[in-house]
Amino acid sequence: MSTAGPPQGAKVPLGGRDLHVVKDRGGDIPAPRTRVQRRPVHGVLLLDKPLGLSSNDALQKAKWLLRAEKAGHTGTLDPLATGVLPLCFGAATKFSQLQLDADKTYEATLKLGIKTTTADAEGEVLQERPVAISREQVATVLARFTGAIQQVPPMYSALKKDGKALYEYAREGIEVERQPRHVTIYSLELAQEPTDWTSATELKIRVSCSKGTYIRTLGEDIGESLGCGAHLSALRRTATGGFEASQCVTLGELEAMNELERQSRLMPTESLLAGHVPVTLDEDNAGRFLSGLRRRGSWADAKQVSVFGPTEGPGLARALLGSAHVTAGELIPGRLLSPLEIGQLLAQHNKTTGTPGTTP
Repeated sequence: MSTAGPPQGAKVPLGGRDLHVVKDRGGDIPAPRTRVQRRPVHGVLLLDKPLGLSSNDALQKAKWLLRAEKAGHTGTLDPLATGVLPLCFGAATKFSQLQLDADKTYEATLKLGIKTTTADAEGEVLQERPVAISREQVATVLARFTGAIQQVPPMYSALKKDGKALYEYAREGIEVERQPRHVTIYSLELAQEPTDWTSATELKIRVSCSKGTYIRTLGEDIGESLGCGAHLSALRRTATGGFEASQCVTLGELEAMNELERQSRLMPTESLLAGHVPVTLDEDNAGRFLSGLRRRGSWADAKQVSVFGPTEGPGLARALLGSAHVTAGELIPGRLLSPLEIGQLLAQHNKTTGTPGTTP
C-alpha cells in the first residue's frame, strides 16, 4: 500500500502520548491530562494491525497500554494494510533488525483495469482499460514473477535520494531515477479463484517473499503483464520471520485486558533469535562475555548464536545475555544486554509466571 508519508487523519485511541484528544461536534477537544507511569517492559508483542492506523500510531497505543519506557516496530505496515506487526519493547529493540530482514507472506487483492499514481487505492486514477483474463493467462503471469526478480522502487515510497524521501519528490511532480532492486518471490499463487473468469475484475493473491519486496509494485507489474493494468486495493501481512497472524492480538483485545494479562501476551526477547544456535555459559564466562570478552570453547562455527547465562533454579528462566557468532572455537559477542536489562527480564518473567525467585 502507499508509503506516501503520514496517514491522513489517523488518531490514537486512548492516546499514544500523555495528552490525547476526543472528538466533538465542535472539533478536537483536549481530554483531561492522563499521566502514565512508565516502566521497563521487555519482549515482543505480536499485534494484528488494524485498517486505517499507521504502524507508528499502533505502536504508540500499545506502548501506552503497557506503560512501556522504550518500544519500536519491525517494519512499517501502511494505514490501508493489516496483519502481523511485531512490536519490540525494551531489550527486544536491540534485535529488531532481524525482523526487518525476515521473509514475509502477504495476501493481496488486485483491482484490475485501473492504474493509479501510487499503485494502490490511495492514488489518483491514471488509466482505465478493459479486463479480459483467463485462468491459463494468470497462471503464466504468476509463474513469470516467481523466483529472483528485479523491482524498481515506486516513487511513492519512503526510500531516500539526496536526503529526501521519494514520496516528497512525487508530491512535487518530480520523478527521479531509481535503481532496480533484486528480490525473491518464493511463492506466488491465487489465494482465491474468481467465481467467473469472464467477468473477473479482481485477483486475490498470496505472496511469500524476501525483504524489500514492494507488493504494490508486484501487483502493478502483474496488471501490466495481463494487459489491463492493476492497483492494490487490499493488503494483509499473514506472516513475518516465523510469526503468524494466528499468534497476534488486536488493539481492542489488548485494551480489554488488565495489566498482567497484557504483559502475559509479550513473547520473550529471545523469540527474535529463534533461528540462532543457543549457547549457555556458566556464571564466570557469562560475566566475562557481558564485558565484551571473547570466550573459547568447543563450539562449531555459527554465524548466528544466542547466548544465555545459567538458570537460577527450577522453573526460572535462563538469562538471555545477547547475540554472538562463533569462529574457530571463539564465541564473539554481538549485541549485548546490560546487567540491568537482564535483571529486569528475569524479574518480569517471574512476575508474569508467578514464579518466586531472585534476579542476578
